[in-house]
Amino acid sequence: MTKLLPLLFAVLYAVLMVRFSVWRTKKMLAAQSQPLTDPSITRLADQMAAALDLPQIKVNVFEVEPVNGLASPDGQIYLTRGFLNRKARGEVSPEELASVIAHEMGHVALGHMRRRMIDFTGQNAVFVMLSALLSRFLPFIGIWIANLISTALMARLSRRDEFEADAYASALLIKAGIGTGPQKSLFRKLEALTQNRAEGIPAWLLSHPKVEERIAAIEANEARWLG
Repeated sequence: MTKLLPLLFAVLYAVLMVRFSVWRTKKMLAAQSQPLTDPSITRLADQMAAALDLPQIKVNVFEVEPVNGLASPDGQIYLTRGFLNRKARGEVSPEELASVIAHEMGHVALGHMRRRMIDFTGQNAVFVMLSALLSRFLPFIGIWIANLISTALMARLSRRDEFEADAYASALLIKAGIGTGPQKSLFRKLEALTQNRAEGIPAWLLSHPKVEERIAAIEANEARWLG
């Protein structure tokens, strides 16, 4: 039983951290957001809502400059002000932002927020077990290796969720009559929009799949669904 105490403490710590993070995130979003009123985007959101037999898809604007879309732990959908500013400058289209909304809807519909909480708890437990085991044989680098393995595991799970949300978004965009063209074109723009430079980082440590892999998966789904 004594040997299991570090593992139990690790799981408890992870659960408490997740709950605190959820509370803090909900509070921050509520304080820094307002409903989206851009008619060119809400029109497309209404098309997607109709495709899902929903009365409305409520979208909020998170008042921060980084380009991003997100789903909160309570299922709210957000676009950042930075994304809307890029639309105002003609760098992204309303249809491309609709694809972001569809992607975040996928995370909500597929239960990814709940699953990520469980994944984080598991990652913490894996780290503690591996640290204890590897430190016996590799005293100086055991913890570093354990962290690398647990981080790679979490990244793999995150990439799985992104592919699933992409597939959900593709299906919704097709059903709503918008199509996957905007989804793919936005992916091609993302690196420049977010100034993300992943070169040199091993693919198994990336939390999001590479753009070309995401587009290839979308096209494979289209071929299977529409062929």
